[in-house]
Amino acid sequence: MKIDLNADLGEGFGPWTMGDDDALLQLVSSANIACGFHAGDPLIMKRTVLRAKELGVDVGAHVGFPDRQGFGRRPMQIPVEELAAIVTYQLGALDGIARSIGARVKHMSFHGALGNMAASDAALAQPLVEAVAAFDPRLLIVSSTSAAIEGAARTCGVRVAITFLADRAYDDDGLLVPRGRPGAVIHDQQVVLERVRRLLREGRVVTASGGSLAMPAQSILLHGDNAEAVSFARTVRGAIEEAGGAIVPVSQIPGGFDARPS
Repeated sequence: MKIDLNADLGEGFGPWTMGDDDALLQLVSSANIACGFHAGDPLIMKRTVLRAKELGVDVGAHVGFPDRQGFGRRPMQIPVEELAAIVTYQLGALDGIARSIGARVKHMSFHGALGNMAASDAALAQPLVEAVAAFDPRLLIVSSTSAAIEGAARTCGVRVAITFLADRAYDDDGLLVPRGRPGAVIHDQQVVLERVRRLLREGRVVTASGGSLAMPAQSILLHGDNAEAVSFARTVRGAIEEAGGAIVPVSQIPGGFDARPS
């Protein structure tokens, strides 16, 4: 069994830091790096990519709303054409920095409110996925389960790699429970560990209502801004290794980045 372990990183701004990126980079196989809109700045982006390259960690673009104050977690009403351009802008920013130091951006993910809105709305997911495909059809879209994003990806000829958010609750449709609801963010390490073990053992997750949902995940995601992120990452990594799994970047799982034509 091969599975990716990734985290959202590079989410500080100027002298302000968010989470322990260096510790997480030593535990994960892929990093979703903020591109300067919901968080991050050019120097943080460069330093994060450099460290990821040193450690052999895959680099991905974490694309969100232009909302630093709200950390990209507040829904915004932006015309779709403008929003697609915002996606392209962020992909280009991280890609330029990565190329300048001999690295490659191999995947992308939608952050926060943007990701939640696209996941539940096919009419929004389609143009955003089209923007990704137009930028680079080899890019993997790393996403939680979403019929909207997965359907748009099929029409655009890009691959979606499903990621399991170990520290977030799911509803019965496979969508994330909104953060404002009780229990939406899981802080109990033992609960996170049991969820990961169930995923590895059964390929399923218990939903917020107590139901059982199939989860064909190729990746497990932890949020870098969660205070328990480093501890969770160590615990999850140990559970994967205990189960005999190999932790590899999602681009190296069959059908990954290098399988797409240039």
